[in-house]
Amino acid sequence: MKPAFWARRAHKWIGLIVGVQALLWMISGVYMTVVPLEIIHGDHLAHAHNQSLAAATPRIGQAALLDRYPNITSIKLKRLLDQEVYEIKQEKIGQDKQASLIDARSGAKITPLERATVVALARKAYQGEAEIIGVEWVTKAPQEVAKRPVPMWAVRFADSGATTFYFSPDTGDLLARRHSLWRWFDFLWMFHIMDYQERSDVNNTLLRIAASVGLLFALSGAWLVFYSFRWRRTA
Repeated sequence: MKPAFWARRAHKWIGLIVGVQALLWMISGVYMTVVPLEIIHGDHLAHAHNQSLAAATPRIGQAALLDRYPNITSIKLKRLLDQEVYEIKQEKIGQDKQASLIDARSGAKITPLERATVVALARKAYQGEAEIIGVEWVTKAPQEVAKRPVPMWAVRFADSGATTFYFSPDTGDLLARRHSLWRWFDFLWMFHIMDYQERSDVNNTLLRIAASVGLLFALSGAWLVFYSFRWRRTA
């Protein structure tokens, strides 16, 4: 058998093995380069509010705060809607640091945030005009926010992108913005990195094998091209 015969044969069979995955790599790669990352992150869906604090506002002192809430490791003063609050983190034995919001005037703990407060936060953050169609208390994180801490609030909007905002009940922070383009990105990303469970491991064995076979496919193609041009010169 001539080398050209083996080059064609190797290229054909390796192509059959890795061809579908190569097509998925190209489709997902095109999507990732066509849709801007800012759109995927949902930056266009939510305002970034940085309201300044009033210097003359009466607040309880930090010493009183430390006396009232033991084992505080950090304190941050910020605004929550029209209210000034302290965000504190407390260390508890055998647990992760627990965040809470404290009314800066009265010193009363106001977390976990209630539904009405989260709805107000969502309406203030949302840049669209769609109505809220659902508010859910989430105790088991869905795939699209699998790495965010639970419990959390999910607020859904009736827009074309099926937008969902996820809020922390402990800090009032907007944890994640999810919409159709993000969900397509995540779906294609799963096939791109071949991690069909967590969708985060870019060094998994399956991907390494597929990438190695893909490299063999490219090399066998180069081998075939070499013999094709050589054959034409001979002919």
